[in-house]
Amino acid sequence: MRALVIDDEELARRRILNLLDEVPNIKVIGECSNGQTAIKRINSEHPDLIFLDISMKDMNGFEVLQKVEIKPKPIVVFITAYDSYATRAFDVEAFDFLLKPFKDQRFFKTIERVMKTGGKEADDLFEKRIREMFRIFSLEGKTEKIASKIPVKQGNKTVLIDPANVLYIIASGYYAEIYTTSGKYVLRESLSNLEEQLERESFFRIHRSTIVNIDQVKEIVHSEYSEVDARMNDGKLLHISKSNKKEFLEKLGI
Repeated sequence: MRALVIDDEELARRRILNLLDEVPNIKVIGECSNGQTAIKRINSEHPDLIFLDISMKDMNGFEVLQKVEIKPKPIVVFITAYDSYATRAFDVEAFDFLLKPFKDQRFFKTIERVMKTGGKEADDLFEKRIREMFRIFSLEGKTEKIASKIPVKQGNKTVLIDPANVLYIIASGYYAEIYTTSGKYVLRESLSNLEEQLERESFFRIHRSTIVNIDQVKEIVHSEYSEVDARMNDGKLLHISKSNKKEFLEKLGI
């Protein structure tokens, strides 16, 4: 069985690739860090199995699958950093999901289920079930609301942060440090989850550990080595990863 690993986080891809090294019946044919590359490789290399991140920077896993043209379709194992309707919906024999951070035994349980699913069976179930998932996703996407406030519990009260007052958000282990015009708040939440709740036009993930409010960017600082940083209105200098540099500068009109 030939497998392709698709995730925009390098550490997540490394984890799955290392675990797959212990599975003799599965040969890894490659890895992809974004949806566009994944679509090309799936359609050209016809993998039997794909590990697919639901939420990537350029597109989500559903959009990738909508452009899969090969027959038979690959068996899909979804990867997600949050528990949502998708993780419950994909808990079926032909499909599975891995909820980050997952344990090794959970991964190998998924592999057992995959090995029991034949190619023809996977293809039939793909057509039947994935279309229903697209329908659910489309409906939820239409009714999805951008968070008007970010609730942060502090002792016996909950502070409601206006996203417009957020300067930037930095990942710190299992927590997110939210820096605002009035101070810093700590929330037990993943950056991926927060990214889904924030207005895409106003917020941008410049690094896997950093989200910035574009309206709070004061200036762009260029180094001698083509490195780029964003200086925020509070004076903080934040590094922009090379993979996000082009899109971020385009958003700023640079």
